[in-house]
Amino acid sequence: MSTQQRPAVRRRLAALAVAAGLVFTACGGGDSDDDAGTDDSSEQDDSGSDDSGSDDSDDSDSDDSGSDDSDADEPADAAEAVEESGEDREEAIDITIAEEENTDPVTGGTLRYGLEADVNGLNPTASSLSAPGITMSFAVFDTLAASTTDGDWVPYLAESFTPNDDFTQWTVKLREGITFHDGTPLNAEAVVVNFEAQRAHPLVGLAVKPYFPEEGATTVVDDLTVTFTMLDPNANFPTALTGQLGLMASPTWLEAALADGSLNQAPVGTGPFVFESRSEDSVTRFVRNDNWWNGEVYLDAVEFLPVPDPDSRTELLFGGELDALQTTNQASVLDLTEDGSIQNVLNDASEESFAMMNTASAPFDDIRARKALTLATPVDLYNELIALGVNRPAEQMFTPDSPFYNPDVVQEHDDIEGAQALVAEYCGERAGDENTVLGTPACTDGKINIELQWSGPSTVQTRIAELLNESWTEAGFNVTFDELLQDEHVSQTAFGQYNVNTWRQFGATNPADDRVWLMCRNIGGISLNWPRFCDEERDAIILEIMATPNPDDQVPLWQQLTEKINQDYLYVFFNHTLWDNAFAENVKGVCNRTAPGDPEVTLKCSSNGANWFSSIWIE
Repeated sequence: MSTQQRPAVRRRLAALAVAAGLVFTACGGGDSDDDAGTDDSSEQDDSGSDDSGSDDSDDSDSDDSGSDDSDADEPADAAEAVEESGEDREEAIDITIAEEENTDPVTGGTLRYGLEADVNGLNPTASSLSAPGITMSFAVFDTLAASTTDGDWVPYLAESFTPNDDFTQWTVKLREGITFHDGTPLNAEAVVVNFEAQRAHPLVGLAVKPYFPEEGATTVVDDLTVTFTMLDPNANFPTALTGQLGLMASPTWLEAALADGSLNQAPVGTGPFVFESRSEDSVTRFVRNDNWWNGEVYLDAVEFLPVPDPDSRTELLFGGELDALQTTNQASVLDLTEDGSIQNVLNDASEESFAMMNTASAPFDDIRARKALTLATPVDLYNELIALGVNRPAEQMFTPDSPFYNPDVVQEHDDIEGAQALVAEYCGERAGDENTVLGTPACTDGKINIELQWSGPSTVQTRIAELLNESWTEAGFNVTFDELLQDEHVSQTAFGQYNVNTWRQFGATNPADDRVWLMCRNIGGISLNWPRFCDEERDAIILEIMATPNPDDQVPLWQQLTEKINQDYLYVFFNHTLWDNAFAENVKGVCNRTAPGDPEVTLKCSSNGANWFSSIWIE
């Protein structure tokens, strides 16, 4: 690898120097939605949606898969796409790696993949799987359904999905002859065991319990057929089974993991790779499954290495010590897309990055305090200095090219005087209320006391925190910082032990799967509705969307919903996350996934920062 400084690296250093001058310290402002904030962890794990996301949850793109691009042209196209200012870009970035013609895959080799963080386990029924966890899971597990490049879904482990007339029941028929890596058969009973294990878990179950009856949620029809019964009509239920909720684990392993929690680190699925070893925060290794039900697997092994610092991760790829990586760090994206030797899978129609407020306690139980913080947030400066102008600014959960986008929604921001007036009004009436997170009065000397929490350690996250703090302090907030390791950050958020934090969320392929972050029924001692904000009218809109099979008929409902979210001042949207899954030039087949038995139907090769490995080979 050359040690010559790349142009994009020089741009990054120049931008940070400008930031140091404009922001009040040389180390200027950071959030947990890096890479620029690796707090994707919980947010949208595809589990809660998703999954999410999250995975996740999956991204809400409807992509043409970039199949017209050649490998030779792709890096230049990627560079051109991200060089255009995010503010000026009207269409989504959706660039994949075109399939090479007249080339035969070869077997062998180990793919070394750089993750933005590690996770606390790889059990889809018990672990909070962020983008890194979902990525590793896609190597060892398969899902019941899969997302296509045109935004639709197809059966995957399942052979078919059949709804009843009102979409309150879905019958799932499995493919015959599939076994888990330990020899346990994939059958209807295995699906029920996975579902009940997810439902029983105190966190993962929050995405499941509120939507199914306590009794009769599943019925085994025969050895390969199971029926799901829901509390509400769900016209697109299979989309929820394309992420964490659809990952199928061996029932034998799940039972053993209940008795021995360490087994959560040694997953057993039906996927293209078999678990071999794992050293947390070091290396997780999977080896080829020679008996994979869906065809030939080319790589000998895949190794996952968590590298939290995005600059280090990028340099390891340039230096040949990694073969691939995931990142949302804008400076890294500029570097990677500018280098002609790197292949980039880019998509910005996925999650949104934002600051998020807890409405369950003072001060943000009062809309005046929430609006004041929104007005005080330097969104423009954030996108200039932190996002480097790469990401498209966001004002809602949909990108402008989405059919569900509401052009009438405008997020207020960068209005210090307006914020100061609201702070004065709030503290004039509620100064004596208790901020239970800080253990202080809501206001001190006419200023609102708040804690800003993010996941770290991360230089970028810290830079964002300082950038936000400068404007928030000017507007009349006393800001206390709380940097936590990612797992603790997610836990504190779930328990409501925060005032405001930085987050990354939404972006499900079917946005109705993001309901788990929004509905009243997802609030409790532990919540997935992180802001803990309940609005029965909002819930009614979501339920109507779920029952509506035609996306065209959903448009006015989504626009109504985004208007309500905007008026409630729960989130201060920064931008639409741009994910880059980057690969060395000798890595092939990244986007060659097709539906089982139907090579004409292409499947997504990346989703909210995660990607699949069954079709990859090394030249």
